[in-house]
Amino acid sequence: MANLDWIVLGLFALALVGIILWTLKKKDKDTSDYFLAGRDATWIAIGASIFASNIGSEHLVGLAGAGASSGMAMAHWEMHGWLILLLGWLFVPFYARSGVFTMPEFLERRYNSNARSFLSIISIVSYILTKVAVTVYAGGVVFKDVFGIEFITIGTWQIDFFWVSAIGLVVLTGLYTTFGGMKAVLYTSVLQTPILLFGSIAILILGLVKLGGWAEMMEITRAVPANEFGDSMTNLIRSPKDTDFPWTGVILGSAIIGFWYWCTDQFIVQRVLSGRDQRQARRGTIFGAYLKLTPVFIFLIPGMIAFALTQKIDPETQRPMLDLASNDAAFSTLVKELLPKGFTGIVVGGILAALMSSLASLFNSSAMLFTVDFYQKYRPKATERHYVMVGRLATIVIVILGILWIPVMKSLGKVLYAYLQDVQSLLAPGIAAVFLLGVMSKRTTPVAGFTGLVVGFILGMLRLGLKVYYGDTVGDGFIYDLIVAPNWLHYEIALFAIIIVLMLIVSTFTSPKDPASIQGLYFGSASPEQRALTRASWNKWDVINSAIIIAFVIGFYIYFW
Repeated sequence: MANLDWIVLGLFALALVGIILWTLKKKDKDTSDYFLAGRDATWIAIGASIFASNIGSEHLVGLAGAGASSGMAMAHWEMHGWLILLLGWLFVPFYARSGVFTMPEFLERRYNSNARSFLSIISIVSYILTKVAVTVYAGGVVFKDVFGIEFITIGTWQIDFFWVSAIGLVVLTGLYTTFGGMKAVLYTSVLQTPILLFGSIAILILGLVKLGGWAEMMEITRAVPANEFGDSMTNLIRSPKDTDFPWTGVILGSAIIGFWYWCTDQFIVQRVLSGRDQRQARRGTIFGAYLKLTPVFIFLIPGMIAFALTQKIDPETQRPMLDLASNDAAFSTLVKELLPKGFTGIVVGGILAALMSSLASLFNSSAMLFTVDFYQKYRPKATERHYVMVGRLATIVIVILGILWIPVMKSLGKVLYAYLQDVQSLLAPGIAAVFLLGVMSKRTTPVAGFTGLVVGFILGMLRLGLKVYYGDTVGDGFIYDLIVAPNWLHYEIALFAIIIVLMLIVSTFTSPKDPASIQGLYFGSASPEQRALTRASWNKWDVINSAIIIAFVIGFYIYFW
């Protein structure tokens, strides 16, 4: 990078430090302050945090790489603004009435303590082994590529720059999350989100200019077959015989993953729980849904632009207009090749912002799950200050675990990254089913809720274990044909259906929870006062903005059908 880029990046870092120092001056009085920013966040902070927490390595590396390799196939997961609206309109009232800190705590209110403990365990393990690990690994790869530094020499030692950037990312983010808590996560997101958007939009525009415009990109990518059934890179809806993204699986399968992630996962919902009231929380989800419409255009389409540039010959050099070392290097290669001095620093700041926001949210959410769902149960009479200190220590432990996992991630990173969507598709069905049936009916029993979580997790991990065991080998036999051979999305849908049916059956033979103890936590149980409070929290503009988002999603599907 040029000197001007370093200056711009330095200014971004100073602004970030300023916000962190400002949040540190606002002392965390209790766990509500530390984990939920005192439940006083406004819709701008909530929406920006939802977006910034979501944007991580899976977008900077994975989504751009997916655009370069398979075109529009992964866009289904990025058109989930309507599911963020579902969080705001359907689930915010339930979560607000319950007054909970965590999603496992909500399951305890609705079902029992066993459901709470099991979901906490699943969440913490999945955060450390997938989200933290993948983000850190990809961060090291991206920064090594963007900065163009292979090694740093200290005396006689040569240190791979991957380790410097990866560990530095974890330590820096861990420090400001540990001491700043949820306030630091929320307010740094307000700075990071516009920088990330500005830098990524610059990449999109400059890429299209270099290529020759939108029509040129569509013409080149439309000519590239995505399968042998007549679909191209630009097709969202693909043949039911497509091995990876059949429309028979991708429509409902992506929605199940999206429902779990946007409506029930602590990682995202914690941002909403920090809202001042239902109005701010709902409007935060509407703002977040607007922002969620952008990743296709600022990450996936740049990946398609990068691919198109590799197919187009430069008339002066008679060589491809862009060389890609790999599909996953699409975004970082565009940053290096296209941006003028100064802009590179902005985009690198945006990349740093995305990775740090994602990690900060993970660290804070994991620490909250440990403190509230485990530690507080065994030390219920400790002071609020003590719980905040435990939360900080838990964050430090999670940071250390993230660092210790880096060597494993570096050696197995490609395998884990390839299986990342698989892992999400295997975790989502059980959790989604338990939350959905829990708020739909009071007849869903505590035993059914716990059974759904356990069976869903076991069947999901069984497929993952068998896939790791078989690897690239095509097996035979009943077990392989039943569990491993099916398309990953078809398996996810079948798993979701099995858990729903199982929970309905178990509910008919077990006792439901006393309706009075779960009043306000399922449909039709809100008191007149609670319904009036919810109704007063929205107006016609909230409805209009929600309708605009849904109309955009429908229009997107029509255009790329």
